[in-house]
Amino acid sequence: MLRKVSLGLAMNLLIAAAIVYFTLPDGPAPSAFEGLGGKYEVKILRDDYGVPHIFGKTDPDTAFGLAYAHAEDDFATIRESLLQSRGELASYAGKEQAPIDFLAKLLKVKETVAKGYPQLPQEVRMLCNAYADGLNFYVAKHPDAIPRRYLPMTGQDVIAGFVFKGPFFYGFDNEVMRLFAEERKRPLSQKGDLEDTASAIEGWLRKEGVEVGSNAFAVAPSRTSDGSTYLAINSHQPWEGPVAWYEAHLVSEQGWNCIGGLFPGTPVILVGHNEHLGWAHTVNSPDLTDIYVLDVNPDNPNQYKFDGEWLDFEVRQVPIEVKLWGPLRWTVKREALWTVHGPAVRQSHGVYAIRYASMGDVRQVQQWYAMNKARDFEEWQTALRMRANASLNSVYADKQGNIYYLYTGKLPLRAEGYNWENYLPGNTSETLWNTFIEFDAMPQVFNPETGFIQNCNNSPFRTTSGAGNPDPALFSKTLGIEMHMSNRSLRALELFGADDSISWEEFHTYKFDDAYSVDSDEVKIWRHLCKAESDNVTTQEALKVWRDWDQRTDQENTSTALVVLTLRPGSNDDQRPLDEADTQALLKEMTWVAKLLQKTHGRIDVPWGEVNRMIRGDVNLPLDGGPDVLRAIYQTFKRGGEIVGMEDGQLEGRGGDCYFMLVRWDQEGKITSEAIHQYGAATIARESEHYDNQAPLFARKEMRESLLTESAVREHLSQEYKPGEE
Repeated sequence: MLRKVSLGLAMNLLIAAAIVYFTLPDGPAPSAFEGLGGKYEVKILRDDYGVPHIFGKTDPDTAFGLAYAHAEDDFATIRESLLQSRGELASYAGKEQAPIDFLAKLLKVKETVAKGYPQLPQEVRMLCNAYADGLNFYVAKHPDAIPRRYLPMTGQDVIAGFVFKGPFFYGFDNEVMRLFAEERKRPLSQKGDLEDTASAIEGWLRKEGVEVGSNAFAVAPSRTSDGSTYLAINSHQPWEGPVAWYEAHLVSEQGWNCIGGLFPGTPVILVGHNEHLGWAHTVNSPDLTDIYVLDVNPDNPNQYKFDGEWLDFEVRQVPIEVKLWGPLRWTVKREALWTVHGPAVRQSHGVYAIRYASMGDVRQVQQWYAMNKARDFEEWQTALRMRANASLNSVYADKQGNIYYLYTGKLPLRAEGYNWENYLPGNTSETLWNTFIEFDAMPQVFNPETGFIQNCNNSPFRTTSGAGNPDPALFSKTLGIEMHMSNRSLRALELFGADDSISWEEFHTYKFDDAYSVDSDEVKIWRHLCKAESDNVTTQEALKVWRDWDQRTDQENTSTALVVLTLRPGSNDDQRPLDEADTQALLKEMTWVAKLLQKTHGRIDVPWGEVNRMIRGDVNLPLDGGPDVLRAIYQTFKRGGEIVGMEDGQLEGRGGDCYFMLVRWDQEGKITSEAIHQYGAATIARESEHYDNQAPLFARKEMRESLLTESAVREHLSQEYKPGEE
């Protein structure tokens, strides 16, 4: 996509200079928002870890305070998120952001929100408008935070962030990016073509990038030693950027009292709990995106065939404004098409239309807001029945002792007989879906006899052990529901399934488990290579270290570095049969890693903690855990044949375990909650003491008490102020 969108940007700078223009500020002055501070009745209490506890008279008051507090800690990321969803990030940050701006405009994010926003309930619009006011008021106090040409920020901007980014969680962006390759990436499916041609997963040799997953567990009173209900909220996200967790506690006199994690630009808690109930999300991967190959009229390139008729494309030339340097900007235009299927793009190898499950839906904030304020299971499930969030697994627990798993998804009802993993013919309404599986027919588990549920990005058909799991035979393969089991899910089933009286201390221990399951792909591949032989001296020495591995990733382990850096596990690896060529490739990779460890540490049997590090500000500490274990730590592994960051022998943790919570309701329904953030409340403010003050606790696998009442916060109070009066 970058190559295609940037063709015009490659023009000679002398020519470009002749058509650039100087953009004068055209928005209101920041001082125009000074009066917003008096409109909202809210106070911000920060505890001794800098976590903001927002107390408002009304829910909009609280949303205003949240925006201001989060802006204090990370306005730069909020700004990026807002401009990205507007399709204006390239005008601020440069040509590298042009492709993402094009995508926002191709998908008609702005038009979708403009149409849907007035239809949202008034209380939701008031919430979003108040949040936007909080950002504008922050700019009034910090005029250099954003150029005035981007002001004001609005409630529609808040909704646009959800509309644009939501599909990325189910892999929409990957499907679209394939269209911009030099050639067609998938074959065209015809009816009766049922061969499984889904692209193979590399498995043991992950090429590059930070893999992420998530964990969620709930244990009912029937399986805990003290009759309590336990919930682990353990979503794995990148440690920095627009989808890194920020912690907040939101309270109002209108019944909002929710604590948990949210993303920059978000006015509600996305994962967390109130006093009555709590929930976690993990990413699932149903097939929610379809790509159609269109038959274009040879006599009119702006028409495509559908059910025997030639229909006109809606053709637009979308403007993309790009910052060149300083105040100089240049606007280019790119073609964007629209069809009965949805957005479409014209490539040298075909014209493709795109259809995805969440098209046109603007109710994401409405759903999460209702989840935040729900008081019991019925109210919470009613919120999920909206299915405004087209994907994500949900794991729930409450003070009544209920536990629940839902394979959340807006799963299209598709015609049988096609291979929906491939591209579809776009010339027939038979492949154009418009309806979805009913909510009650979704894979879900409520209060199973086993007394526990888990999801670690695995198949919904193995949510618990024994009876109570959904029956895969009830679900069409056209839904694309995943069948794989991550190592984390296998370990969770082993640990929780083998213990029929789980104590709170054991619940902690299981969360921080650092082992690979005996049934995992990693252990199967490890065993396979244990039988290998070699005449190479370095390989022989490496094989001795390899065979000593005990399948754990504790920081003292002297085999883990060699094994993990050789296998480079992902969060959802699927095993494939290994042949002799694979064995030789693994031996070659292992030998290369052994030489790297010898070069950087002077030995092959390096303690894992000397490689696996928490690095933040002045903190540089060893970490237990690794890829796809319950104590999940992910690094950026491979780019261009090198392991990123290993020049000094250390790998910096970049994702996995981050902000997470462990929650307990006792037999009387009284709640206690613990949390930890991998860094601290000041997510980008290096000058703040809260930039890295939780990192040592995180490295030691310690947690801190979540403060759920104003009196508890005041016992640990470090700062109290109204927005603008700090």
